[in-house]
Amino acid sequence: MPLKNILSNILSIEEVKRQSIANFFSQIVLTFVGFLSTMYFAHKLGSSVLGSYFLFTSYFGIINLFSDGGFGGAAIKRISEGEEQDAYFTAFIVTRTFFAVLIIAIILAFESYFQIEGQIINWLILAIIMSLFYSITSGGIAGQSKMGIAAVGTTTQNLSRIFIQVIAVLFGYGIGGLVGGFIAGFVIATLIQFKFLDLKCVSFEWRHVVNLMSFSFWLFLTSAGIILYSNVDVVMIGYFLEEADVGVYKVVFQFTTIAILMVSAIRTTLWPKVSRWGKIDDTESIEKSLSRGLTFSLLFAVPIIAGGILLGERMLYFFYGAGFAWGYTTLILLFFAQLTNVFQSLFVMFLGALDHQREAFYATAVSCIANVALNVILIPLMGIEGAAIATIVTMALNSILAMHILSNIINVRIDTGSTLNILKATAAMLLFVGFYSYVVTITNVWLTLIPVAIGAMVYGLLILRLDPGIYRDLKDISNRLNLPWPSML
Repeated sequence: MPLKNILSNILSIEEVKRQSIANFFSQIVLTFVGFLSTMYFAHKLGSSVLGSYFLFTSYFGIINLFSDGGFGGAAIKRISEGEEQDAYFTAFIVTRTFFAVLIIAIILAFESYFQIEGQIINWLILAIIMSLFYSITSGGIAGQSKMGIAAVGTTTQNLSRIFIQVIAVLFGYGIGGLVGGFIAGFVIATLIQFKFLDLKCVSFEWRHVVNLMSFSFWLFLTSAGIILYSNVDVVMIGYFLEEADVGVYKVVFQFTTIAILMVSAIRTTLWPKVSRWGKIDDTESIEKSLSRGLTFSLLFAVPIIAGGILLGERMLYFFYGAGFAWGYTTLILLFFAQLTNVFQSLFVMFLGALDHQREAFYATAVSCIANVALNVILIPLMGIEGAAIATIVTMALNSILAMHILSNIINVRIDTGSTLNILKATAAMLLFVGFYSYVVTITNVWLTLIPVAIGAMVYGLLILRLDPGIYRDLKDISNRLNLPWPSML
C-alpha cells in the first residue's frame, strides 16, 4: 500500500534527521497559514486592532513565564534522562499547578493596580489555565522524545487557533475572536497530545521537586531573558507609541521569522537528544549535531534574509496593505536580528540541554539588561526602528557570550566550507532577482512571487552543485522517501 510504504520510508531515516524533517515541514505549514491569516487580519482589522491583540499575547508571554517558572523545561530535561520518569512527571504537575494558581491569585489581588482592561484580565486568567494543561501534556510528550507527536501538537495548536480566529473575525468578533482562538488552540492541542501520553501519576519524593527546581531556577532566569526579547519591545512600543505601531512592528517581525524555520525545527528535535548524549558523555555526537545544525539553519536562513531584504518593501505593500509598507526599514533590521538568532538560539539551547543552565543565564542576563535599556532609550528617539536595533544588538551580544561559554565545554565548529558555499549561491540568486526587479515593474502580488520562486530554484541548484555534504544529506533523505532526484545533479 502506498501510504504504508511512505511511512516505512520515513521511519527508515535516522532519528534526528527524521524528527527535524517532521518539525521543519510542520513549521512550513504553520508559517504559511500564519502569513495568510495575518494578511487577512491586516486587511480586515487594520494595524490598531492587531496591535491590541499583540499586546495581549505579549502580556500573556510575560505572565506565563512566571506561571511556568522554568519547570516545563526542567521536566523535559529530567524525564528525557530516562530515570524515574513517572515520579518527575508527577512532581512537575504539582509544582506547575501551584505556580499557576499562585500567579492567578496575585493577578486577582492586584487587579486594580494593573492598567489593563478588566476583560483582558479575564482573558489572561483563562489563557493561563488552559496553557497549564497544555504545558503538562506537551512537557511529558517532549520528555519522552516523542518529537513527532510534539510537532503535531504544536502544529495543531496553532492551526486550530488560526482557523477559529479567521472564522470569528469573518463574523465580526474582532479582538474577541482573536483572543478566543488563541485560548481554544491550547484546549484542542492538549486533547490530541493526551492520547499519546504514556506517563502516569505516581507518588514522588521531595528530592524530585528539588531536582526539578535545581534546573528550573536557572532555566527560568534564562527563559526570562528570551521572553523579554520577544515581548518587552512590544510592551514598550505600546507604552511610548500607538497600538498601530505595535501592529506594524509585530507583523514585520512575524514576516522575518520565516528565516528561522529550520533552526526552530532543529532546536525542538535536538534538545532531548543532546540532553541524553550529555548524560552518557557522547561528546562527538554533540559537537557533530551542533555543526550540522548551524549549517542547515544557515542553508535556509541566509537566502531568505537576502531575498527578503531585496523584495521586502513590495511584499509588505502587496501582502499586508499600504499601511504596513512604511515598516520596511524595520524589516531590514529584524532580518539581521534573525540571522543572529540562528546562533543565539542554538548556543543557548545546547547550554541548557547540557545542564549548564546557570552559565546560559549569565549570558542572557547581561543581554536582557542591555535589551531593556536600549529599548527605553531608542524607542522614544527612533520609534519601532529603535526597537529593532535594540533586538539586533542584544541578540548579537547574547550569541557571543553563549558561544564563549559553550566553547569551554565542547568544541564549537562552524563548517566554513559549507558557509562559503551558501554565501556564493545566495550571491548568484541575488543577481538574478535583482536583474528581474530592474527589468520588470512589480505591480502586484504575482509579479512579486515569480522572482521568489525562480530565485529559490537557482539557489537550490547552485548549493547542491557547490556543496557535496549538503548534496549527500538531501539526496539520502530524498531516496529514503522515494522522491524524485534530478539526474543532472
